[in-house]
Amino acid sequence: MGFHQYHEPPEELSNDTRTLARMITSVIEEAEAIGWYEQRISVETDEEAKAIMQDAQKEEMKHFGMDLEFLLRKKPEWRTILKSVLFTKGDIIENAKKGEEKVE
Repeated sequence: MGFHQYHEPPEELSNDTRTLARMITSVIEEAEAIGWYEQRISVETDEEAKAIMQDAQKEEMKHFGMDLEFLLRKKPEWRTILKSVLFTKGDIIENAKKGEEKVE
């Protein structure tokens, strides 16, 4: 993605907004890497190679989680919404609606 992460002129954006854009780009890149490893793991026949890929995928998941946590610390309203969705039981859509209502 590189420098194409901005939809507005970068020089007009605050430092905080630019940091958020970089972290969101990192989340996207980590999610892509997790997906790529999932595909590789699903077709790999060499067990040693598969184990290495699985270990690498776990690292990408850790990075994804760290990036997401950074964003949620900077945007408490996002955390409120996601708390209603993640690690919960019940209808995902209904839970998300309840979370949105909490920040409206």
